[in-house]
Amino acid sequence: MLQSIVHIALVVRDYDEAIEFYTQKLKFELVEDTYQPKQNKRWVVVSPPGSNGTTILLARASKLEQEDFIGNQAGGRVFLFLGTDDFWRDYNEMIKAGIEFVREPKEQDYGTVAVFKDLYGNLWDLVRFSKGHPMSKRVK
Repeated sequence: MLQSIVHIALVVRDYDEAIEFYTQKLKFELVEDTYQPKQNKRWVVVSPPGSNGTTILLARASKLEQEDFIGNQAGGRVFLFLGTDDFWRDYNEMIKAGIEFVREPKEQDYGTVAVFKDLYGNLWDLVRFSKGHPMSKRVK
């Protein structure tokens, strides 16, 4: 799990729409948006707020059928989370920004968590890890 949050690749159908969603609604930082004409590729990297080096690569599937394959891994769920040190502030800000949560906030053994969907159906945990949990040290 520690390695999976350092660099995650998400399959998107529309780069501009995805960039707007992550930067405008979730306040991610756009780290890189480069077009490579020789390969006809666009390299888009975003970073969650306060992430200390965590990046997410937004990538187009090279074939339409690959998108379905990637989306169906892990039982149809792409495991992603946005860690926070102030759960209720960030949860309320996301609600104001129009983010729809598919699971309301809940206290778990590992912390406080709520689940939301992005444009492409990926489920995200907004989570504040409990003090002493190994992942709590990764969130600033």
